[in-house]
Amino acid sequence: MITQSTQVGSSDDELISAISDGDRHAMKVLYERHSVRVFRFVKRFLPDDTVAEDVVHDVFLDVWRQAGAFKGHCQVGTWLLAITRNKAFTNARCRRFDPLNDDICEAIEDGADNPETAMAKRRINSLLFRCLANLSPTHREIIDLVYYHAKSIDEAAKIIGVPRNTVKTRMFYARHHLAKLLAEAQLDRDVLVA
Repeated sequence: MITQSTQVGSSDDELISAISDGDRHAMKVLYERHSVRVFRFVKRFLPDDTVAEDVVHDVFLDVWRQAGAFKGHCQVGTWLLAITRNKAFTNARCRRFDPLNDDICEAIEDGADNPETAMAKRRINSLLFRCLANLSPTHREIIDLVYYHAKSIDEAAKIIGVPRNTVKTRMFYARHHLAKLLAEAQLDRDVLVA
């Protein structure tokens, strides 16, 4: 392991070896030695400084994780730039750097609910929750598994430990009872679907 005082004068290969042993000081020295060069290389592919800095951090995180895999077939600087190139290309494929102009910004539709719609949804959810709470535990369990957890009839039967037909029967009665409770709460089924 490299000591803190000798790290600055150590070769890159020695630093990588120390990093593979978990030496944080060696990682710091390697980062200070190569981060500016890596950053400048990233900037050739990615014009945004913030994105380029993220890539640099990703590169050195990979070095920390993969230092033990470095075989010395090339110089450490070359290895770093190969990692950097791959990260930059991957990042460039995933991002678009076309700036938005005012016309584009105005054309983007706001998908958020208006206050009236949000209140109506909260009211419906509250009523539905109260109706579900009034179901028997077995019926509530079936509704929960099938509708909220998207389990099939067969999966629900395995989870509960009852025959498939029992699940179907419970579903029938649970939906029937829920429909009656919703009608009493003056909540139409069609409102729930919309």
